[in-house]
Amino acid sequence: MKRKFTESQIVAAIKKQESGIAVKDICRELSISDATFYNWKAKYGGMEASDVKRLKELEAENAQLKSMFAEMSIENRALKHLLEKKL
Repeated sequence: MKRKFTESQIVAAIKKQESGIAVKDICRELSISDATFYNWKAKYGGMEASDVKRLKELEAENAQLKSMFAEMSIENRALKHLLEKKL
């Protein structure tokens, strides 16, 4: 089962590694793989918990905007197609 981690847990894990604790120990403690930890570090390294939270909010907003654009684009194409038939 996939477990969700809070922004503060992710940042705390990265900071533990930066302070000298072995990655394997951190991964064992959180029950995650090394790959997951290194993905977190690549994505969130150097950030604070508030930065990570804001990043996730922006990603969610971006996904919503992309969905809205796709819907509007489909509607626009349908209207153009309808107008072409009437002319």
